Amino acid sequence: METRIRNIFLGAALLALSSQVFSQQGPQAEASANANQSVIEPDLQRRDINESNIDSENIEIGVFVGVLSIEDFSSSTVVGASVAYHVNEDFFVQANYGQSEAGRTSFEILSGGAPFLTDEERDYSYYNLSLGYNLNGEVFLTKNLVFNSATYFTLGAGSTDFGGDDRFTLSIGAGYKLLLTDYFAVHVGLKDHIFNSEIIGEEKSTHNIEYGIGATFFF
Repeated sequence: METRIRNIFLGAALLALSSQVFSQQGPQAEASANANQSVIEPDLQRRDINESNIDSENIEIGVFVGVLSIEDFSSSTVVGASVAYHVNEDFFVQANYGQSEAGRTSFEILSGGAPFLTDEERDYSYYNLSLGYNLNGEVFLTKNLVFNSATYFTLGAGSTDFGGDDRFTLSIGAGYKLLLTDYFAVHVGLKDHIFNSEIIGEEKSTHNIEYGIGATFFF
């Protein structure tokens, strides 16, 4: 009887010990089983993307034509050329040259008297150097047809040869540029050339408004 009881207690002890060992080895065995599982790599097909081959040149050369309204004289056609260097996407430095020919004043037309200027003195030409600032944007003509664009402002100084004299001139301008390709753009612009003049009387500050269109190429 004693032997049977001892065997029962011994069996219960062995059962408890085996349960404790299994509970300790269970997480390790599960982790080992998970580590032995193979990792499934997704079969991704990479797509090659080609960046646009946009010209990185910063020099912009162009020509323009428009109308110049010379204060106290009639409006005339103006033609010229420009060269710009783009410091970065926002700022640029631009040199301009333009020439026109002043018409007669209303007093000359109505009085029929002696003209204020000779034919040579009516030649009008200017050059200036300006600092410009771009507000860059885009134009969506269709869903798939998009052009880069920029609204820009300029402020500069130079000289105007008019009335037989060279006159220090301030220049303030604004324009809009549309890039049709990576190297060609069209412009519309407005400028005010400000200088002092005493041709028809006392010296005064004159505003000579120019507006026109142009085309530029990037190099």
